[in-house]
Amino acid sequence: MTASVSGRSDPVVRRITTADIAEALTQGLRDFQAQPLFGLAFGLIYVLGGVSIVLCVTAFGMVYLAYPLAAGFALIGPFVAIGLYEVSRRRELGQPISYAAIWRTITSRAEIAWMAFVTVFFFVIWMYQIRLLIALLLGLNASFSSFKEFMTVVLTTNEGLLFLAIGNLDGAALSLVLFSLTVVSFPLLLDRDVDFVTAMITSVRAVVNSPGPMIGWAAVITVLLIVSALPYFLGLLVTVPVLGHATWHLYRRIVAPT
Repeated sequence: MTASVSGRSDPVVRRITTADIAEALTQGLRDFQAQPLFGLAFGLIYVLGGVSIVLCVTAFGMVYLAYPLAAGFALIGPFVAIGLYEVSRRRELGQPISYAAIWRTITSRAEIAWMAFVTVFFFVIWMYQIRLLIALLLGLNASFSSFKEFMTVVLTTNEGLLFLAIGNLDGAALSLVLFSLTVVSFPLLLDRDVDFVTAMITSVRAVVNSPGPMIGWAAVITVLLIVSALPYFLGLLVTVPVLGHATWHLYRRIVAPT
């Protein structure tokens, strides 16, 4: 066992299988069914965030940024779901669950703020990269009056197709890096007194130890979020809390108890 940045022993990371992911999803659904109001409340935050993004870019005449913003919004999902991790943790320990108790626990973990900064930093990088790709491939002063016009250019021109290919590959790579840094780190910071660097290293170790199942879990999250966002983001009301609770239970299977 190696020493972490804080001087404590690093958490022990266990290998998982696809069966663990399936069981974590089942447990996540049970948590949502047991505490639906909390799940719907945190899911509503995500829904309102998606709707606000679309309304803002429309109001400012930048509707062509709706897709990359919506995709980038998923990057901060692990931070948004931290309240759901706490609901599952309290339910697991038999502790009372209330919004005040959840808030007190989250705000008492100072290292969580640093992890939140990491996720926002990745979001900012993503948006700067999209603006750079638009400038390089579609024109420095590219502007589109509607999302339909933007998609027409993207899907019917060589430059647009190149933008779409590079943008999606870049987004996938960025998402995979952030997923590796956060999939275990947020639950770990909520559960134990560790520094955020140790939490990120532990999260990366979890992905490296079980690359197939963990990348599969990332794919499940991506597909479910995309499908749920199609009907005006309303599907996220259920998908987000179930995935959030499931992530906590998957963390329990990955990181051995102290």
